[in-house]
Amino acid sequence: MKLVLADASYLRDSIGIISELVTEAKIKISKEGLELAAMDPANVAMIIFKLLSSTFIEHDIQEDQHIAVNLANLKQVLKRANPSDILSLEVTEGKLNIQLKGQTIRKFSTPLLEIDEKEQKIPNLSFNAKTTLPSTTLTEAIEDAGVVGESVTFSIEPETFSISSEGDLSKVHVEIKQGEETKIETNSKANLKSKYSIEYLKKMVQGGKLADNATVSFNQDYPLKLDYTVTDKLLLSFILAPRVDND
Repeated sequence: MKLVLADASYLRDSIGIISELVTEAKIKISKEGLELAAMDPANVAMIIFKLLSSTFIEHDIQEDQHIAVNLANLKQVLKRANPSDILSLEVTEGKLNIQLKGQTIRKFSTPLLEIDEKEQKIPNLSFNAKTTLPSTTLTEAIEDAGVVGESVTFSIEPETFSISSEGDLSKVHVEIKQGEETKIETNSKANLKSKYSIEYLKKMVQGGKLADNATVSFNQDYPLKLDYTVTDKLLLSFILAPRVDND
């Protein structure tokens, strides 16, 4: 197999974000492109990543292939890619070979791992609330919430998506209204609320490096799904378990 990317940033930035949550993962390489689905070690978050075949300027796949890699190692190699470099991936003799071609040709190889785990099943979730908004708006709101507490509450009404957090003494409440840049959809007449970990969300909203818009889907006290999409190029999705108060 051989994959060639004219824009290394799609893979470099995606792996950089994913490696914040998962250290090792299986990658499926097929005629559709490159796919990854993995749980974080604490089983709190799932990452789903697809880099579509249309992103590659060369996509030579004879048969589907699964490879397992250390994402921290792969991240360090991909960080060496310059914006103008052409990136090539090949698998030979138990190694992933990465070539960066610009003013120089640089070749790296990283060993493939043996991971026995079965293919990760993606849960079938149903959502009553969905908001599509600029990635920067979501990132800023999560950063605001992070100043105050360790968890954040998402709530939705017909035309308002709210993000709030409470600490021992402080509170923050961010209201995002329906408008040209923000689209809010809800099937419920009631105000839906669910609480999530700030620590995880801070890592996930880095997906804003890849896509201009983010789509947030949730339900009452239910897992969150966060999608970053670049049309005909990539999808980076996160599923995050809700936080449940013990009191």
